[in-house]
Amino acid sequence: MKITVIGAGNVGATTAERIAYSELAHEVVLLDIAEGIPQGKGLDMYEAMPVVASDTRVTGTNNYQDTAGSNFVIITAGLARKPGMSRDDLLAANAKIVGSCAAQAVAYSPNAFYIVVSNPLDVMTYVTLQKTGLPRNKVIGMAGVLDTARYRTFISMELNVSVEDVQALILGGHGDSMVPLPRYTTVAGIPLADLMPQDKIDAIVKRAANGGIEIVNFLKTGSAYYAPSASAVQMAESIIKDKRRILPCSVALEGEYGLSGVVTGVPVKLGKNGVEQVIEVALNNDEAAAFHKSADDVKANIAKLAAMEY
Repeated sequence: MKITVIGAGNVGATTAERIAYSELAHEVVLLDIAEGIPQGKGLDMYEAMPVVASDTRVTGTNNYQDTAGSNFVIITAGLARKPGMSRDDLLAANAKIVGSCAAQAVAYSPNAFYIVVSNPLDVMTYVTLQKTGLPRNKVIGMAGVLDTARYRTFISMELNVSVEDVQALILGGHGDSMVPLPRYTTVAGIPLADLMPQDKIDAIVKRAANGGIEIVNFLKTGSAYYAPSASAVQMAESIIKDKRRILPCSVALEGEYGLSGVVTGVPVKLGKNGVEQVIEVALNNDEAAAFHKSADDVKANIAKLAAMEY
């Protein structure tokens, strides 16, 4: 198993580290355009392997030839948000970066699964689909796992219960219009509405939608990377180990939920073939309206790409 991580910043380096420490792959390649950065971080990680008892080989490179034959390519490259920036502000710059990364990577790893982490996430997943020409089951955006993790964390904090007992679901685009579904949220099987008043639920839903910018505002010069990297690795693990986890991910819809021509977050089964099933959950009128509005926001940004060279 060979996994390439494109982008040696905080998200990429932490993703590579998690893969190596868990021995999820025999080889991890960390690629970045900055000379010396991936080489130095890769060597540092490799030197940790005797301590953590992992035989994963980690290398850093600036050359896509070194990524040849990868089973997975995880794209984290791109500009990070700064305070005051929305994910959509990153659209033009990151479309060029991610488009270039995807086109170069697929030339050397045409059979790989591609997991996209760069923002704006749903549109960057669309860009990767376009540049690689791969079917939708092999190009997956990391969004819902992260958004749901934040939502579950805030519920755990409020109720003072284990995060393991909180199960939740978030649909839609990775941004302000994401759609948490309290009706599908439970704590040890108990509906959330039985444990928490509606005003508390509403506050948690709002905090989850703003989870990324909350961290950006704290950090000032960067964005989240621990939770995003953990989320990307969970997705890769489900495919590598054929776990068939049901996880909320960003995928191209082909008629599901009455939508086509858009990439957005829905629950999917992730197994050895990548996206093996898109699961359609029953939505009430308000939930369906919110989900379609979120999808329309993504569609509007995809439409903007037509005027850009990427």
